[in-house]
Amino acid sequence: MEWFGLDADGKPSRSAVDRGLLAINHEATTDEKLSSHFLHANGGTTTLPRPAAEVDKETAIHGVSVVEIKKTGNTWGTVQASAFNFRLTALSEIEIAGPARGNALMVTKYASTGTKTRGTLNNCGTGKTPWGSFVTGEENWVGYFYRNATDDAARADKSVTSLKRYGRSQGAASRHGWETGGADDKYARWNISKTGTSSTGSDDYRNEMNGMGYMVEIDPYNKTRAAKKRTGMGRYAHESGAFGLPVAGKPLAVYMGDDARNEYIYKYVSTANWDALDANSTDVIATGDKYLDNGKMYVAKFNADGSGQWLELSMGNPTVAGYTGYAFADQADVCVNTRLAADAVGATKMDRPEWCSVNPANGEIYYSLTNNSNRRVDPTGSSQLAPDSANPRAYTDLKGTSEQKGNPNGHLIRIKEAAAGSAATSFTWDLYALGAQSDADGSKVNLSNLTADQDFSSPDGLVFSPATGIMWIQTDDGAYTDVTNCMMLAALPGQVGDGAKKTLSYTKADGSTLAVDTYVGKTPTPSTLKRFLVGPKACEITGLCETPDGKAVFINIQHPGETTALADIADPAKYTSQWPSSAGYGAGKRPRSATIVITKNDGGKIGT
Repeated sequence: MEWFGLDADGKPSRSAVDRGLLAINHEATTDEKLSSHFLHANGGTTTLPRPAAEVDKETAIHGVSVVEIKKTGNTWGTVQASAFNFRLTALSEIEIAGPARGNALMVTKYASTGTKTRGTLNNCGTGKTPWGSFVTGEENWVGYFYRNATDDAARADKSVTSLKRYGRSQGAASRHGWETGGADDKYARWNISKTGTSSTGSDDYRNEMNGMGYMVEIDPYNKTRAAKKRTGMGRYAHESGAFGLPVAGKPLAVYMGDDARNEYIYKYVSTANWDALDANSTDVIATGDKYLDNGKMYVAKFNADGSGQWLELSMGNPTVAGYTGYAFADQADVCVNTRLAADAVGATKMDRPEWCSVNPANGEIYYSLTNNSNRRVDPTGSSQLAPDSANPRAYTDLKGTSEQKGNPNGHLIRIKEAAAGSAATSFTWDLYALGAQSDADGSKVNLSNLTADQDFSSPDGLVFSPATGIMWIQTDDGAYTDVTNCMMLAALPGQVGDGAKKTLSYTKADGSTLAVDTYVGKTPTPSTLKRFLVGPKACEITGLCETPDGKAVFINIQHPGETTALADIADPAKYTSQWPSSAGYGAGKRPRSATIVITKNDGGKIGT
């Protein structure tokens, strides 16, 4: 979610504090057994085929909203009749931009020229460009698509490698069964099996999934301006897009993460150098064309000595062009199959990179690494990894009597670019803080010596306040929820290198020792890291933006009560949460996602 101000005349304003637009993601529904069960009066249909009316309702509430809000007296509210309000859904037409525009990989029955697609899906983290547009990341979009059980043989080409790398093996069932809604083309597009006879894919939707997984740029002030998928920034489970501090005459950098176990951290660097006049652009999408369609993609490699490299993902890199695991045809292919290119160069596999944010005080980049159940001292199978310097923990955490293995609590890593700044190809790094219960083993788990006032698990949302310099940390946690609900913390971080080297010693099954060196930032104190709020049961705290003066902060409470079983949908007494009805808002007792606003009674800045 991002704030875009409006002045008294309804014109864009960087300084407005009592009227503005919220550009807000609608990531996913609370669901079980195909159905979005809190959305439908009877809990929804849990067998195939799904009724068209249910599918239509579910596709319509995915995507992005832009809504005007206004402060009247001390009360904030939506302006329901505002001419600015609009929606992008899973069926809205969106342009393809960047290297993949018009490429053969983007050809579908709907778009034979490969220049457009329908919808944005499973939108998670966001970003705000230096020229004033909104970017939204398409995260867990893969599971919405269906492939039949014989599709590998029907394709018989390298697309099978791509599909498997992105998690769509043949026979994979879709998350909601939207492809079964009826004969209409809007349902057929969710079946990505090769069913046509063309060589291009213009008679079916075999390439449809190639149109998802990007950063999407939107003009929040102009509903008539087409949104664009910026393919130059790669295709994966995108979280937020954090822009490095702009420097006139220097390229811009955008930092991003791929939210899946054992995936990567990325950076995009524009070919165009930043022109400060573009901060006042009147056509933000055209300005986005300038900076976001031409540039270089990099993936991070973290070394055991606290250094790191940005490895270029391009056909100009012989390691990518000559990769034996997948034959890249051109740069568009690299952008569409970014994960395979990152595999090729040997980047560091991380513990689920989620949001990232840039410290306005010094330009350092922070990433939240939520957790990873696949870390093991003695890994087995291709999906498990031993701990390494940037992901140093593999341990067992108890949730009640249930064992959670790997890195259940997550951590935050931070990067300091070398002297070249945004265009640097090397960096140094350390771990700002590692999530843990306060009473956990300080030598292997609670390496940041967290206390009961600041312990946390599974950091996810991450936003720096330009007004106060506070770094807000939000959690999406399943490991520590036997003790507390998901939360938000306020942090005043230091800088890379302000802590010390630590060595973790593990005993392997064969009796040998595995020693892992890592670098942990200065221990947070109650004055530099503190819990700020705790959410309703079974929710995720996600998304944060504020007015430019820092006196109103907007926060999203997502899917409260999501652990409610479908069998209990008819009995509100069995819901794991009734928020916000339980807090006095809204009729009925079904839990609902909502946006809250926080202000101080004395009218001051939040968190100070």
